[in-house]
Amino acid sequence: MTKDSNSPKSLDVIATREIRKLVMDLCRQNGGGHGGSAVGMAGIAVALWKHTMVFNPASPAWFARDRFVLSNGHAATLQYCMLHITGYKQFTMDQLRGYGHPKPRGYETVCFAHPEIEFDGVEFTTGPLGQGIAAAVGMAIAAKQLASTYNKPSFPVVQGNIFCSTGDGCLMEGVAIEAMAIAGRLALDNLILIYDNNDVTCDGPLDWIVTENTNAKVQAMGWHTIDVYDGDHNVSAMVDAINLAKSYTDGPTMINIRTTIGYNTEKAGTAGAHHGTFSDGDIIRVLDGATRPSHFVVPEVYEYFAEAGRRGAQAQADWEDLLQDYSSVYPKEAAELKSRIEGKPLDLSTIMKSVSVPENLIAAREVDGDIFNQIFKQIPHLFAGGADLWGANKLGAKDHVVFDKNDYSGRVVRYGIREHAMAGVSNGIAAYQPGAFIPITATFLMFYLYAAPAVRMGALNDLQVIHVATHDSFQEGQNGPTHQPVEVDSLFRAMPHMQYIRPSSGEEIIAAWMLALGAPKKSSLISVARDAAEFPPTGTCRDKALLGGYVLSEVENAQVTLISCGSALGYTQQAAAKLTNSGIPTRVVSMPSICVFEAQSESYKNGVLGSAARIVSVEEYVPTVWARFCSASIGMKTFGYSASGPSNYDRFGMDVEGIFSKITGYMNQDVGRWRIL
Repeated sequence: MTKDSNSPKSLDVIATREIRKLVMDLCRQNGGGHGGSAVGMAGIAVALWKHTMVFNPASPAWFARDRFVLSNGHAATLQYCMLHITGYKQFTMDQLRGYGHPKPRGYETVCFAHPEIEFDGVEFTTGPLGQGIAAAVGMAIAAKQLASTYNKPSFPVVQGNIFCSTGDGCLMEGVAIEAMAIAGRLALDNLILIYDNNDVTCDGPLDWIVTENTNAKVQAMGWHTIDVYDGDHNVSAMVDAINLAKSYTDGPTMINIRTTIGYNTEKAGTAGAHHGTFSDGDIIRVLDGATRPSHFVVPEVYEYFAEAGRRGAQAQADWEDLLQDYSSVYPKEAAELKSRIEGKPLDLSTIMKSVSVPENLIAAREVDGDIFNQIFKQIPHLFAGGADLWGANKLGAKDHVVFDKNDYSGRVVRYGIREHAMAGVSNGIAAYQPGAFIPITATFLMFYLYAAPAVRMGALNDLQVIHVATHDSFQEGQNGPTHQPVEVDSLFRAMPHMQYIRPSSGEEIIAAWMLALGAPKKSSLISVARDAAEFPPTGTCRDKALLGGYVLSEVENAQVTLISCGSALGYTQQAAAKLTNSGIPTRVVSMPSICVFEAQSESYKNGVLGSAARIVSVEEYVPTVWARFCSASIGMKTFGYSASGPSNYDRFGMDVEGIFSKITGYMNQDVGRWRIL
């Protein structure tokens, strides 16, 4: 090496080259991958991981680190290469060889097609475009709220920036634009978005589908923008831009960096570079005519990035000293902050003992709102927000402090009519420091279809996010079938790592909150009705509801078991009594959560389901989920209808008389295969 090659500028050039070559090795090793954007972003990676981000590879979970989210998750090879080069122990070269591997016979790797949250240095599972941006906004919100709550003069114990990379695709997704609008309105100056602007999408040139002024659009949402016109080579310009973004104190920043997808390869600058493999000639061009073994990085690059690790280790040591001094001056706050950083479980038994069913409220959403506010006052971890239906969801209270740019200490945020971003941002709040926050969202059940992709991402990331849905059936009434979610439950009930809970009464609503709060690695959706039930169920019990399902009404020599939940349960209980009195002994099971019930022992489940040959579910939904237990179902075959709630129960044969009539008719039929009565 010459003396000049030891200069930072020359080492930046060498590092950029070596990253590009290693990305190509990963795509070549198993015949393909998404390397084009990663090759183009190599200089961005040097600017971030070498010069500007604060992190400690030896302590990946250090609380005060900067956090990086790869929203353009198809560029995962870039993140894997950087985690390897900077010294994250999980990301060995052998592990990098697993990228794109067919994985027969139980082969394991940490390098999947998209980054996954369970591995060191990966803050969030990404892949569906735009979700990473929403999560990054949530992380920025979480950091701001904790800083406002715990930081004191001379004691910035909550620190660190949120970095997020994006391509053109993320910036077209609605969830990203919704989330960016939220970030701009909240003036989240701890959020820096790195825009890899390579003018290419999967199908072709960007101008086939996008011609707007992206900077102007982002500025209109309250963001700063900084341009870097040579992202292929000019690392120092990118470093300057990032440092400038860090200096802004009145809003988030997008750095618009022009790069070439598949830089210096045969397909450079074209859609063909988006995915696939690379040729021998591409490797030679990247290495400026040199040859080198596959999966080899020159030693000076490892040492160059090791300095960033040492810098991070010193930053962590300084922070730990600061936290120790903070503990001496502010012991109460320090103890609480440490507990939240460590994700210590809540003492739910103590908390919930003080929660009671309100005596003056009968509508399910009102009862749920009262119970929520009793809990909210006791758990500082809760951070809630609604999609412009906070009042209709009945979760509001006069003593709520709103989180906004004038007061980041608040724990209720106004997301606006942005259901998708509300859920995506909440995922980021939960992921920021698992256990430090339990985010809560709220809207009508119908509108969780807007949020569903982000709700799924929360479940996929094993994040504790609680979604509160009201107006959850055709009982909703005159707003009609557009607002009556007859099929929406099926999606969430089928979703892995998701607890769908549909309580029928105040007792069961308390149980629903206990289940949701007591599941640190699951998302939950609590679904309640808009209005008071015509026939409120009797005999419900929070302790029994914690098992997911339980016997509500038992009879001897039962010929029929009716299973129900939510606003249908009272009708079901009344119909069962009428059936029993007419000579058809009928028992009733309340099942607010199918997934919780299925986790119980076989003996318990068999005891609850009973021995009657006819087991029939009753619910105002298309009953796709009930066939696992039932011989038949009373439910919906169509969309709802614009009419009053009681009228709809009559119209669709799900009031007391309708249930009675259908069961009476069913008694004259063979049990046969499952059907909708």
